[in-house]
Amino acid sequence: MAEMTATDPGVALADLDAITKAKPYTVRFCHPIAHELGHAAVQRYHQDFQKVISFPHETCAAGYLHGAVEEMLAASKDPQADILTLCAPQNTGPCIHGIGHGIMFVTKQDIPAARDLCDKFPTTARKITCSEGVFMQLFAPDEEDEKAKANLPADRLAAEPLYPCPEQPPLFQSACYFYAPTYYLSSHDWANHPEAFAGALKWCEKAESTGGGPDCSRGAGSRIMKYNLDRPDWAARQCATAEDGWQRKACAEGLVSYWTVNYTDAGAAARLCTQITDKEIAGYCRAAGGLSASLD
Repeated sequence: MAEMTATDPGVALADLDAITKAKPYTVRFCHPIAHELGHAAVQRYHQDFQKVISFPHETCAAGYLHGAVEEMLAASKDPQADILTLCAPQNTGPCIHGIGHGIMFVTKQDIPAARDLCDKFPTTARKITCSEGVFMQLFAPDEEDEKAKANLPADRLAAEPLYPCPEQPPLFQSACYFYAPTYYLSSHDWANHPEAFAGALKWCEKAESTGGGPDCSRGAGSRIMKYNLDRPDWAARQCATAEDGWQRKACAEGLVSYWTVNYTDAGAAARLCTQITDKEIAGYCRAAGGLSASLD
């Protein structure tokens, strides 16, 4: 933040990107840092959104863009109209995802109200992308937010571990299940208890009865990779702990999805798959990455 204040967002983001490339473990917490840079940039440039996003902003899974959109909507006098125009004309996926994050600020974490705003997008694809930001913000708020915690009450979660995903309309269930493992891992102190990663997959089995098992397991795989980017083979071995093949496959797909979000070069998926020593998981990795089954 001090670096951005002294220079500009481009310098700070380039430095953040260099840090994550040199020390992959930092990826586990760079996204919220990028969010904060986005918040500050909007204030610095007096809500000139085009100026704010004129800097390269793909670092840390576009966290800077997400934060900027949040800040723009938080300051908006007419957020219901602005959610449809802020990302125009490109309407890129990361920007619409950021709208989902911002909607949670606008609605004060009210999920039905947030869904209603996402529903204002004209296409199903954009509604779903918006919902991804909504549920990412629900399960992993940027900071300690008591209102956010109130939406995930311990007593309700004890009775229904995947709350509130089964209650969502079909269009919004996938994103909810995908991000639900984020909450499981944070509440099980994954940093000090690495067994929580295998535990998250076991927990996702509860979603199978409501059709959310694959999405939950993909989400678990994605978080496993995010938090262990510096040891991909270890991450893959967590997927291998799942009892059923469908879940091991979904988890591996999650590994690939996060790896390729973070490493965007053409050879990223192949680079990951060659590091995985478990043959079954490596095969799922190659399939998910669109690679030849004969790739070593």
